[in-house]
Amino acid sequence: MAKILVSACLLGVECRYKGDGCPCKNVIDLKDDNELIPVCPEQAGGLPTPRTPSERVGDKVIMRDGTDVTEQYKKGAGTALYLAKEFGVDYAILKANSPSCGKGMIYDGTFTGNKCAGNGVTAELLIANGIPVYTEDEISQVSS
Repeated sequence: MAKILVSACLLGVECRYKGDGCPCKNVIDLKDDNELIPVCPEQAGGLPTPRTPSERVGDKVIMRDGTDVTEQYKKGAGTALYLAKEFGVDYAILKANSPSCGKGMIYDGTFTGNKCAGNGVTAELLIANGIPVYTEDEISQVSS
């Protein structure tokens, strides 16, 4: 049985920027044989739901209205790392493309729907601390 840190929105929690969840059956089904630890780094960092969309711009995270929310994203990433360590997770499954949770590809900071290579703030911190990170699109690659 693996312990898995999971983006709460993938479990159906309505915590995304637009106030919805994005339940992913393949992720939810992991609960049958694993321990899932849900986290929403944006909420953990103090941001409301719903909230203005944000994207990474270099080392910063900026809302579409120009508000710099980098510190909130860093705080939420720190909370996710704390939970990962406290629960001794084997890996994380995080929401693809997110400025917090995305891995490999994220939105490019132009708010046009374009993507670029990169990681979200939380994914980056977890990876830097030796915690394997996958997105919901990579579940077939997970080896527990």
